[in-house]
Amino acid sequence: MSKPEPQVSSSDSGDQALPLVAHLTELRDRLLRAVLAILLIFIALFSFANDIYYFVSEPLRSLLPEGTSMIATEVASPFLTPFKLTLVVSIVLAMPFLLYQMWSFIAPGMYKSEKRIAIPLLLSSILLFYGGLAFAYYVVFPLVFGFFSAIGPEGVEYTPDIARFLDITLKLFFAFGIAFEIPIATVIVVWAGLTTPAALAQKRAYIVVGCFIFGMLLTPPDIISQALLAIPMWLLFELGVIFSRFIDRKQQPAEHTNTMDS
Repeated sequence: MSKPEPQVSSSDSGDQALPLVAHLTELRDRLLRAVLAILLIFIALFSFANDIYYFVSEPLRSLLPEGTSMIATEVASPFLTPFKLTLVVSIVLAMPFLLYQMWSFIAPGMYKSEKRIAIPLLLSSILLFYGGLAFAYYVVFPLVFGFFSAIGPEGVEYTPDIARFLDITLKLFFAFGIAFEIPIATVIVVWAGLTTPAALAQKRAYIVVGCFIFGMLLTPPDIISQALLAIPMWLLFELGVIFSRFIDRKQQPAEHTNTMDS
């Protein structure tokens, strides 16, 4: 008597793998759209690469002694430096679209209550990131580059290299763009239930020390740029604690209701 063939369940037939394949396909499509958006912006801006570099370097060039200018010490620097800057600018300008693609990918798996909080956080993160870049350009750059140009010994001509200038500039842009996201990060950790506003306030001294350590690691080795990064980080942390108190108050009645229902 032959044995009956085993029944293949729907879970063994690969039906459950279809959602995973669909998610991976969607992720691939959204990554391609993000790369395409960056590429299109880069193509549109590439002819203005030198003008973009001229604009970004204005805070330093305006402080150079009369009759001096920036220099290029490498053969390919006059081409590669504006090229690199234009690519970074393309990514920055495409950031809202990139975050939209990320949001569209994760939003279907979120509850309505989570979406009500996530959407304002997403919009705020974009505005704060651009705010950090603007703060770096209009406030930090004149002070930092003014400090560098003024402390040189007498008899030494100050002619910065364009590639080294771009490295420092992008480092400062990145540091302040990330630092201005601190209020969002603070609200998220409270919203996720990882901590409370009161607990964060009690750790204020450690946060201040951490801000100065972060500023020391991500800025040039001068006290001005370190302080200009650390102090706004601390103030933004305090702002995040204030806003997180409203999130915490909304969660407490819901938790109390769930406890009473159980």
